[in-house]
Amino acid sequence: MEEFSYHNIFDTKGIEYLVIISFFIILIPFWLLLNREVDVTKRLKKVLQFLSPARLVIPQGIFYSKHHSWVFLEKNGVAKMGIDDLLLKITGIVNIRFLKNREEMIRKGDLVAEVFQQGKTLQLYAPISGKILYSNTELNDNQALLMKETFGKGWVYSIKPSNWLEDVSDCYLAEDATLWFNQEFDRYKDFLAAQSQRAGMIVLQEGGELVEGSLSALPNESWNAFQKEFLKSELPARMRQQTGSEIK
Repeated sequence: MEEFSYHNIFDTKGIEYLVIISFFIILIPFWLLLNREVDVTKRLKKVLQFLSPARLVIPQGIFYSKHHSWVFLEKNGVAKMGIDDLLLKITGIVNIRFLKNREEMIRKGDLVAEVFQQGKTLQLYAPISGKILYSNTELNDNQALLMKETFGKGWVYSIKPSNWLEDVSDCYLAEDATLWFNQEFDRYKDFLAAQSQRAGMIVLQEGGELVEGSLSALPNESWNAFQKEFLKSELPARMRQQTGSEIK
């Protein structure tokens, strides 16, 4: 029988194998942790609803006012007015206050409604002239309709237009609307960065990403600034002559 011989593992390449095995023992949990963090980040983004221009709903065939309302002329000649998707996504769920009554005549640029949230208010202006047929009072009991069915049951007013072609001549439509919303999105990001810095708050996420409802986190002063910069209404010259005043 051959004589048994003992080899010290540290005198051979065995030590190298131990190092490699130890490396993988340490690496595997670390790799799992990294993947878990990536998975958690993805889930957080889904929960937080990060906002980008690609997530905006911009139906074709609808006219969009530069004051972030929309209007659509139905086959029966009646127009529906509502609030656009960008404004709703940055404010989050809001309550609405109707300022015009049925059968009341309105002119383009008139103050017609307000949206409010925890004491903060934004004013909405008419994108067209005409007669108010109905206000969507269902929104009083179900504010979520504004968000969930923005261009359906989430309409604000039903209006009989009196000067449709002229009124919508400065609205955005189709590809022009998409381009304009992209520009407004970028403009809002700059606005948000400046306002959050003034308020001493962090609203933009790491990487400059927006979260839905970002405006709701800012104080009343920021809502007033947003009103002046994004929603200010100016009556056309012919209407200023008729009324002798201008909405500011």
